[in-house]
Amino acid sequence: MTIKNMQSFQKKLDKYLNQNPSKNAKKAVGRGVMLVKATAQDSITEGGKTGRVYPRKGEDHIASAAGEAPASDSSFLVNNISKNVFVERDGSVVGQIISSAKYSYWLEFGHPARDGTFVEARPFMQPALEKNKKKIVNIFKQEGVIK
Repeated sequence: MTIKNMQSFQKKLDKYLNQNPSKNAKKAVGRGVMLVKATAQDSITEGGKTGRVYPRKGEDHIASAAGEAPASDSSFLVNNISKNVFVERDGSVVGQIISSAKYSYWLEFGHPARDGTFVEARPFMQPALEKNKKKIVNIFKQEGVIK
């Protein structure tokens, strides 16, 4: 690429980034949300769980241990994770990853069991966000939202 072409490219890129901040922010948030959603879902479906083994018809089910992402049993949890990106009235862009399974909160944070003990957390949402922090910052840089 010649210097003239490079300068032209840089000028067009600067114009794109500076003239479309809201569009760029929405795109960056959308990419980040998709990344975190996929990571949360993958953490549930991937193997390597080390919890109790439960006999099931056909094959045993290995549950997750405390601190691990939940083990997928029926795929209901994975299939009920969704995303939402919207722009507020003030122009700020909001991204959400929503787990609508009724037991999502209990898995993420733990809960008291019926027998009086405490079932330790099997977090999957917060670890997915933590795992992708650097990638999300890079996405925001690529889209010109931050420097």
